[in-house]
Amino acid sequence: MTHHNEPAPKVTPDLPPTVEELEAQERRLVFARFTHDDAWALGSLLVELARERRAPVAVDIHRAGQQLFHAALPGSSPDNDAWIARKRRVVERYGSASYLVGARFRAKGTTFEESSRLDPDTYAAHGGSFPITVADVGVIGAVTVSGLPQVQDHRLVVEALERFLGL
Repeated sequence: MTHHNEPAPKVTPDLPPTVEELEAQERRLVFARFTHDDAWALGSLLVELARERRAPVAVDIHRAGQQLFHAALPGSSPDNDAWIARKRRVVERYGSASYLVGARFRAKGTTFEESSRLDPDTYAAHGGSFPITVADVGVIGAVTVSGLPQVQDHRLVVEALERFLGL
């Protein structure tokens, strides 16, 4: 609840981010470290942002194969958990945001589903899962949102990471 009429995240649903913009987000959104307490704080921030917008999402944070945070908000469903798992596996396999992986395939004139040779029931290169990258270490996990159109899922995660990291 801000008092200075802060706009919602820079949402331009008709202009999805470019591969270059997505790659720049990944270079910028890097942690010095990422603890269990950080997972709780970041997950709680995401839930707070989603509640403010009445977004029917599920939120998940995994690190090194362990679920550190999960919340399902009103309007979300078990299907969102399945999407979270599929998007998170893309981050874990490619070391990049699920939306960026899909965008790279689209930039080559194809789709992830057509060209990755991966089972679409296991992997989904749709927006909403973002790598948790620690400086001088690399990708150690993923923060994922599911429940909105994919660009909005991606933007919600990015906004939370920017706020959390003070960027």
